[in-house]
Amino acid sequence: MLYSSEFLPFRISLFPTITIAGVRTPTTGPPLLLLHGFPQTHVIWHKVAPLLASNYTLIIPDLRGYGSSSKPPSTPTHDNYSKSAMAQDMVSLMSQLGHSSFYVCAHDRGARVAHSMCVRFPDAVRKAMLLDISPTLEMYAGTNQAFATAYFHWFLLIQPEPFPEDLLSAAPGRFLEYAMKGRHPGTMFHPEAWEEYERAFAERESVRVACEDYRAGATVDLEEQREEMEKGWRIRCPLRVLWGKQGVVEKIFDCVNDWKKVCDAEVSGEAVDCGHYIPEELPDVVVKHVKEFFVEQ
Repeated sequence: MLYSSEFLPFRISLFPTITIAGVRTPTTGPPLLLLHGFPQTHVIWHKVAPLLASNYTLIIPDLRGYGSSSKPPSTPTHDNYSKSAMAQDMVSLMSQLGHSSFYVCAHDRGARVAHSMCVRFPDAVRKAMLLDISPTLEMYAGTNQAFATAYFHWFLLIQPEPFPEDLLSAAPGRFLEYAMKGRHPGTMFHPEAWEEYERAFAERESVRVACEDYRAGATVDLEEQREEMEKGWRIRCPLRVLWGKQGVVEKIFDCVNDWKKVCDAEVSGEAVDCGHYIPEELPDVVVKHVKEFFVEQ
């Protein structure tokens, strides 16, 4: 069992078609929202969360479309999986749990949701910690052969339905092995965590959602980020960014400066000695930065 009994399961209905599932702790300190990425679930935080439970009130959900949360239908514009829609989910979830403002630490796709939340709900996010990403628009603009090779799934999953859904559904486990372990051969996942990732991704609905998430990333999310730039909407809260020394962000992007381009507050961070899956590879490092950065003023 990856989470002890102090982590309480929840299922909360936010809108008529959206229910968010996850785990949380009793109120013990300032609220901290932990967001996972693709193709994972809230389980990614199983090494980090127990080390923070005595300091923070933890809320650890599955994003819409992932794990046990609702999987709304696909649309031609992919709006149901825009990061702004997912950001609205998270702000509504936190509000229902009694938290009008909070800290957020987010990895991968979850960090893209956190980016949107910081821009569109500036009063909700006190500080944000983003793991192993640069802004979506920056990463597409900086695409080269090395990036396209390493992040091949960005360009596979955005192809029109049902082509990528058919491919991945034929061998979902093989895709996970290659996409998650193949790019980072040294990464070790806890057997129970890996079983959960395989279980969650085995359903065709989960594959459909993943494709929609990335289609949104290549369309509506870019449109929204361009709109935000035109309107002068920027991140107003302090950011801490961490990225893996062995990963793509380190090799191709300039993470701190990329975030400074879209943030008016202080941006700090560093490369850490691991690959992409920082919460599972270096949980102690994540915890150290969380306790250092998310401090009540």
